[in-house]
Amino acid sequence: MRKVALTVALSAGLVLPAAASADAAVKPKVYKNCAALNKDYRHGVGRDAKVRDRVRGSTRPVTTFVVNQKVYDLNKARLDADRDGIACEKR
Repeated sequence: MRKVALTVALSAGLVLPAAASADAAVKPKVYKNCAALNKDYRHGVGRDAKVRDRVRGSTRPVTTFVVNQKVYDLNKARLDADRDGIACEKR
């Protein structure tokens, strides 16, 4: 009987998932600098997955950044110096 109740609760959306994604746990906020942003987003944060990193002197673009439009929008003016759609990108 417990199994049926749990199944009904899950299908009705009454029980929250146990694990949330890593970027969902971090609330969108304004960061003071890239060091602070990189504590929460190790490889930077981008506006969408289609953007391409423009790193001078490198043949490998950064592809490991987190896509989070809200965080990017809050920080793009100060922290996306090269205006490539990824703020504070790091390898």
